[in-house]
Amino acid sequence: QVQLVESGGGSVQSGGSLRLSCAASEYIPSTYYMGWFRQAPGKEREGVAGIDSTGRTAYADSVKGRFTISQDNAKNTLYLQINSLKPEDTAMYYCAATPRYYSGCYYLSLSTYCYRYWGQGTQVSVSS
Repeated sequence: QVQLVESGGGSVQSGGSLRLSCAASEYIPSTYYMGWFRQAPGKEREGVAGIDSTGRTAYADSVKGRFTISQDNAKNTLYLQINSLKPEDTAMYYCAATPRYYSGCYYLSLSTYCYRYWGQGTQVSVSS
């Protein structure tokens, strides 16, 4: 059972930056991929960025050019660099990991149903 713990959230002004971290309790095998999701009050959880073991990445259109996902395999840690923050980025941000083939999702995906393991989230609040 992989456990994920997010950190790095906070309250910032519009245009600011944050770096979110996600520490995994164990080594993440190359057969897994990982992602960042967010959920604003009253809205569904949405995928914002994903990365697989080859370093291939995927981003939601709404964050392309502003968010950068990366991983440090030696530290079992996933990162999300968020720049040019906007008030609409305010949400709880979650880290997730999944083995390929979970729910039939072999290829890197930003769909929530493709992910098996979830962290508890870290809050990001952006004021205008």
